[in-house]
Amino acid sequence: MPFTLPKLSRRDFLKRAALAGATLTLVPPSYASPFGKSRDKHTFVLYSDTHIAADASAKFLNARMADNLAAVVRELSAWPVCPAAVIVNGDLAFKSGLPEDYPTFGKLIEPVRALAPVHLSLGNHDERENFWQAFPFDATRLKSVPQRQSSVFASDRANWFLLDSLELTDHTPGDLGAAELDWLHRELAARPDLPAIIVCHHNLQVPGGTPGLKDTAALEDLFVRHRQVKAFIFGHTHDWRVSTHVSGVHLINLPPTGYVFQAGRPSGWVRCTLARDGAEIELRSLDPKHPEHAQVKKLSWRTA
Repeated sequence: MPFTLPKLSRRDFLKRAALAGATLTLVPPSYASPFGKSRDKHTFVLYSDTHIAADASAKFLNARMADNLAAVVRELSAWPVCPAAVIVNGDLAFKSGLPEDYPTFGKLIEPVRALAPVHLSLGNHDERENFWQAFPFDATRLKSVPQRQSSVFASDRANWFLLDSLELTDHTPGDLGAAELDWLHRELAARPDLPAIIVCHHNLQVPGGTPGLKDTAALEDLFVRHRQVKAFIFGHTHDWRVSTHVSGVHLINLPPTGYVFQAGRPSGWVRCTLARDGAEIELRSLDPKHPEHAQVKKLSWRTA
């Protein structure tokens, strides 16, 4: 399953903050303030491609990744309400998922746990064993799919399916595999009554596009077979785009938090607020002057 870091109590959060090392100095003490905020049970926050290195001062493609993650954490903590959950959709670590990368990531993301549960999934720059070792006390490793981190959690207006597309660390393409696809089919069949939102690190593979899921066709078949699937959310390409699959499923390409591949594209995060028949998706750019900052897309779900 993607690890779920449960929401921290005020006492636990302040205790952890007091014991934290130098990395948490990126986060001001005012993060105690989220306690007591109301919770918006229909709003979810999506981060992707954080690419945190052990050294919080590391830079790549003119970006300091730890600073960027700290910035989006600060913005979320300043919100007047708490989201229902936060999802970090893979490539938590910088390049090859070194054991030292994950503690730095954990310290940076910890203030978010004062707001909401945090769901963590893996991308092609992560390493499963190192990741599991880094978070031994915060979650139980369920093995619904052996050596994969696949899970589903429910909200009032949708079921969220989190997939694990990591095939080989530091190897660009991804793969779900027959066992995970079978699991997804069974879990979708067991939950036909609410919209389904699928979250996966890798993109669907298209001719000439960024190398993505090697078993794209099998996943697309599930889009057709299960009409309650309404959206497919992914990262990996380090871009921000919203489009529609031929099946009517909305494709939401999350921007990177860590760094962009192409100069001029936005980095940041996404707010997703669910309605009964669709969703509102908003880009929150790290650069508030970016022309796409605060861009809102209103999505209507395909009919059953």
